[in-house]
Amino acid sequence: MATKKKTTKTPAYPEDISRLVEARHYNPYGVLGIVNTQGNAGVVRCFYPHASSVQVMVDGEAVPTSKVHPHGVFEADFDTLPAHYQLQVEERDAETRLVEDPYADAYHVRIPDTDLYLIGEGTHYRTYDYMGAHAVDINGVPGVSFAVWAPCAERVSVIGNFNRWDGRTHSMQSLGGSGIWVLFIPGLGLNDLYKFEVRGQGGGIQHKADPYAFAGELRPRTASRVWDIHAYEWHDEQWMSARKAQPDPLNQPISVYECHLGSWKRISENGEERFLTYHELADDLLPYVKSLGFTHIEMMPITEHPFDGSWGYQTLGYFAVTSRFGSPDDFKHFVDRCHQEGIGVILDWVPAHFPKDPHGLGQFDGSHLYEHSDPRKGEHRDWGTLIFNYDRNEVRTFLLSSAMFWAEVYHLDGIRVDAVASMLYLDYSREDGDWVPNEFGGRENLGAVSFLKKFNEIVHREFPGFLTFAEESTSWPMVSRPVYLGGLGFGLKWNMGWMNDTLEYIQQEPIHRKHHHGEITFSLIYAFNENFILPFSHDEVVHGKRSMLDKMPGDVWQKFANLRLLYAYMWTHPGKKLLFMGCEFGQWTEWQDGGQLEWHLTQYDPHFKLRNLVKDLNGLHVSEGALHELDFDGAGFEWIDLHDSQQSVLSYIRKGKNAGDQVVVVLNFTPVPRENYRLGVPHAGYYKEILNTDAEVYGGSNMGNGGGVHSDGISWMGKEHSINITLPPLSALVFKIQR
Repeated sequence: MATKKKTTKTPAYPEDISRLVEARHYNPYGVLGIVNTQGNAGVVRCFYPHASSVQVMVDGEAVPTSKVHPHGVFEADFDTLPAHYQLQVEERDAETRLVEDPYADAYHVRIPDTDLYLIGEGTHYRTYDYMGAHAVDINGVPGVSFAVWAPCAERVSVIGNFNRWDGRTHSMQSLGGSGIWVLFIPGLGLNDLYKFEVRGQGGGIQHKADPYAFAGELRPRTASRVWDIHAYEWHDEQWMSARKAQPDPLNQPISVYECHLGSWKRISENGEERFLTYHELADDLLPYVKSLGFTHIEMMPITEHPFDGSWGYQTLGYFAVTSRFGSPDDFKHFVDRCHQEGIGVILDWVPAHFPKDPHGLGQFDGSHLYEHSDPRKGEHRDWGTLIFNYDRNEVRTFLLSSAMFWAEVYHLDGIRVDAVASMLYLDYSREDGDWVPNEFGGRENLGAVSFLKKFNEIVHREFPGFLTFAEESTSWPMVSRPVYLGGLGFGLKWNMGWMNDTLEYIQQEPIHRKHHHGEITFSLIYAFNENFILPFSHDEVVHGKRSMLDKMPGDVWQKFANLRLLYAYMWTHPGKKLLFMGCEFGQWTEWQDGGQLEWHLTQYDPHFKLRNLVKDLNGLHVSEGALHELDFDGAGFEWIDLHDSQQSVLSYIRKGKNAGDQVVVVLNFTPVPRENYRLGVPHAGYYKEILNTDAEVYGGSNMGNGGGVHSDGISWMGKEHSINITLPPLSALVFKIQR
């Protein structure tokens, strides 16, 4: 037999064995495997509580062991320690297994000191390279390497079907002050299920899913799954190269289709409805979105989450795509297909809070590890969820690595950060006395501010062309300005003020709109303070708010006309666009996450033709530089007349980078047709009517201007030239000068 290389292990004391069998030992490497007793002699020690006998196999020879503890500690004595061995384990109620010893010196897991230092410092942004479960070969032996952060734990074990979910068998090794526990288990592989059994210092035992798991079981089951995140072969090189080479993505057209994958469409099988898979979504959702001219798909959170009714916003799997629709590779296929078809993919990401499910992050190692211990800082009363401790370095690196992970591993094109306002303010939705001021006595969450800035810095640095969106509902300044200028660094901010004011205005009966004229014009006072995206999202069509179509006043014809007018106003207003699924064809009912969209409506003309309008608005948005190039520059917008409140008419010019690239927009917010309406225009020439929401093809009355009008040399509205036009009822007209 070969001689074992020198080891530093020493014989175990009785208390070591007691701690081992009681599953309280933090250093199993020190007492299991090969242990020298004198010179090159020693023992092979193993712990199998369900075994009736164990033999050490060396070069095909079986060396019997003695049971030195009744709970399953076995030892075999060697005059010359073996260089390599295996264990033949005969379990009391199962067949005999031949296994590699995970505590053999050859399989010890080590994380480089530099990485441990950076993790502790909060500046390691790819911790997923080490943490979690990785299928690897060590010294030619396949298995899975595990690592988990649990600094206050007394002991952590890996449990799964491979050890009867018994936490005594595969205790992990503590890496000292880092708080990280590691273990390599030979023989495990892809798709194996596992959890961590964590024994807190108070003695309580919890079974926790892996915070860094790359995949998980389909709910309601909660185990983590071993997965190879690098196995998929991508085919989107052209898209990724073009994105990287794009000097400024914010000057490009961005029109986002927001989608809840579980309720966009479902399939009936055997009398029941099921979700579409990622592959089926690639075959169905993708061509649909492309046919409508949207540039991006934004998915409501598809990170793994326990409760369907949370829509993904109470997530626990910050590195795991939900198994509801398929595997991680299936989702990569979906993203790959989107990129090949020229569609960007945006992830709705939730670093603002997490749920209290017992298998999750809360009280992970018996302490308030990921969350604040003080409920005034660590709990959202409204949502019944926990708040991340952004001041803790390891929590910051966990979340920052999650963002990097989705951009790098899944090739995503952007991240929308949910509930940013709840992160920024310590008193968010709290009464006096129920929040703790920051160190300067203020209400700002300085740790969250620092975290958001770092998030934007690293993703924009590492992934040129990547988009970040803030759902931020307050007047926090410079949300979408660079960090080096004092901003939070987001690329875009949801314009919640525009959304609220616009919906408040459009829901008024047209006869009353003249009294609310300021609500529809106010947004242009601040339109260029931030890089805004205009959202009509899922939040506007749930919880009694009614569908977009049903919000509109009037009879059925007027409802559709109002909605067409609203969408045209949105698409011609400065800012990028976001529309929630189903709004494009005018659902009558609110969105219901437990079913699918009302697809049967699309067979009827008003709904079908409304969808045609959205398609053409997206087409104009892309083809007309005036409608996207200067979205965030005041030079791209000019009022013609914002004061015609008595007739509820608005008119303005949108401009592109080229001086002659201009379109004229006129909006009539009343059901009264207005003939001989004189409108000042910037230049002499022929004004082609490139959009009329009252056209019959969109379901309108087909009133208009015969395709266009010539200007007159009549000064009007402060312009040297003007046109005499007909304004159809509840309509939007867009003209482009032909000189």
